[in-house]
Amino acid sequence: MYGHSVEIIGHRGASYDAPENRVVSVLTAWKQGADSAEIDIHLTQDNRIVLMHDNNTERITGQVHKIAETSSDVLRQLDAGGWKDPKFTGEKIPFLEEILSTIPKGRKLYIEIKCGPEILPHLKTTIEKSGKKQQIVIIGFDLDTVAKSKELMPNLPAYWLKATEKEKDTGVLIPHGKELIQTAREKGLDGLDVQHSGVTREFVDAVHEAGLRLYVWTVNDPDEARRLKELGVDGITTDRPGWLRGQLAEN
Repeated sequence: MYGHSVEIIGHRGASYDAPENRVVSVLTAWKQGADSAEIDIHLTQDNRIVLMHDNNTERITGQVHKIAETSSDVLRQLDAGGWKDPKFTGEKIPFLEEILSTIPKGRKLYIEIKCGPEILPHLKTTIEKSGKKQQIVIIGFDLDTVAKSKELMPNLPAYWLKATEKEKDTGVLIPHGKELIQTAREKGLDGLDVQHSGVTREFVDAVHEAGLRLYVWTVNDPDEARRLKELGVDGITTDRPGWLRGQLAEN
């Protein structure tokens, strides 16, 4: 499988080089040649969908606003770029619509739902209005929300995010198990998007044998990316999409 093509997905855009989940970060991912970009979304108090990983703005803006309890007008006034580098000062918290409009032909956007199912009707409307429905993938850690997204938007691929479990006493990593595959199939999902450290050849093969797809996050080490590509994963999420593609191309 070493020669197979692997999808390179920019994590929160190209978040190594630009402030995560901002328009500039996603544009940088496209410029670097990422096959896809991944973003995180929340629903505001006034039912607008905005990009943010955390459920509040403190880490990114220095000001504390819970997104679900704050109007988009207030959130849009915050500086959401200067924390990364002064040259990004003034970058706003984007609406999902702004990101959807940037998706080039032939590329995809992975939308990670960071809140609950209350966002889904608004998400469906926003995606349909964008004209980019064929380029959207839904992902999330909350199984019920991801499953409901698949019911509401059956034509959109939906993948369940899972972290690598650890032994409680020793901290030793536990390889991903086949029960994840069974759960994904029962929920009607299209595949899994798992933390890379728990991926084994047996797991990759079992996912594909079940007719599902397998993506991994978040890989910034070239040797680990090469290992995963050799195992046959379908896509690798990375903070450095352009750089990592170049590293993989050297081998």
